[in-house]
Amino acid sequence: MAEFVVDKEIEGSVDAVWNVVADFGGLTWAPGIESCEVEGPEGVGQIRKVKTGPVEIHERLEEIDPAARRLRYSIVQGPLPVDNYLATVELTDAGAGRTQVRWGARFEAPDGMDEGTVKAIAGGVEGSYSGMVDALATAASK
Repeated sequence: MAEFVVDKEIEGSVDAVWNVVADFGGLTWAPGIESCEVEGPEGVGQIRKVKTGPVEIHERLEEIDPAARRLRYSIVQGPLPVDNYLATVELTDAGAGRTQVRWGARFEAPDGMDEGTVKAIAGGVEGSYSGMVDALATAASK
């Protein structure tokens, strides 16, 4: 199993940042996202279809916990050649109008995938999440 996490403190109150994160279908604030559409009833089990260039990724909401300020989603369809992808976004109040954001994921590599490929996938997605965490501060200030 491979895991990675982006852990950054950003400008914005934890409530303002949570409002952005908790809007599962409102991901268009993130860099490179052209559109985000949701299917199904609101809440756990809802699917969002995220389009970025020619790629479409389908993500399922697995958990949303406002009290813990935690959201988890899985990738059910997309370009990553991995299994059991589960991402978690967790927010904590860092004080003085700032928020600590931990956005990470874990996944399993299919049998036969070499370690270099696994590291490249994790590194690429980690870089994407880092950019998304940076963009959260701007989205939360609107």
